[in-house]
Amino acid sequence: MGAEDSIYTVQAYSAVGLQDVSAASVPDLMKYLPEYYQGVSEMEQLQASSGAECMNLALAIADSDEQKTLDSATWGLTRWEGMLALTSDKDKSYADRREMIKAKLRGNGTTTPEMIQRTASAFSGGEVEVVEVPGAYSFEVRFVGTLGIPANMAGLIRILEEIKPAHLDYSFVYSYTWWEALKQLTWNGAHGRTWTDLRVYK
Repeated sequence: MGAEDSIYTVQAYSAVGLQDVSAASVPDLMKYLPEYYQGVSEMEQLQASSGAECMNLALAIADSDEQKTLDSATWGLTRWEGMLALTSDKDKSYADRREMIKAKLRGNGTTTPEMIQRTASAFSGGEVEVVEVPGAYSFEVRFVGTLGIPANMAGLIRILEEIKPAHLDYSFVYSYTWWEALKQLTWNGAHGRTWTDLRVYK
């Protein structure tokens, strides 16, 4: 009898409680039972155990849903990489792996300067220009929207090698801060910064 009542309360809670998977707390299943069960320790223990399982189920459902969206996926990134024939490198951060996946998605289809531009933009997080060098069988990738060298250049190079025509060479052009822009800094303001900091100072 007790087990049947516990199953009933789980079903009753599932009809309403699992709608809100953001609440990471154990639900009170006792409120779904008749009044005469209140204060019965055996039933309270049974319902507490069932409530914990309901919470775990709700969290598992929410976590599974997170994997469907690239920007929130974690353990599900392995599936995204598998679909795109990318190597899963668990030593890389989730952000780096998402960059690789986004770049590969943008790089599907016939290779054009626009495709390379979209791919490089996925890594730099800013505006990128792709300039063809006439007669040299090469192109330049210019990072005009961000200063300095983007963090995951190794990943970008790997993707470019996959999508570019084999006969084309390429080079990167980075943007840095002009000396004129640093004149506003006082000596004390510049003293605490490294050379690298000053080169990308905004």
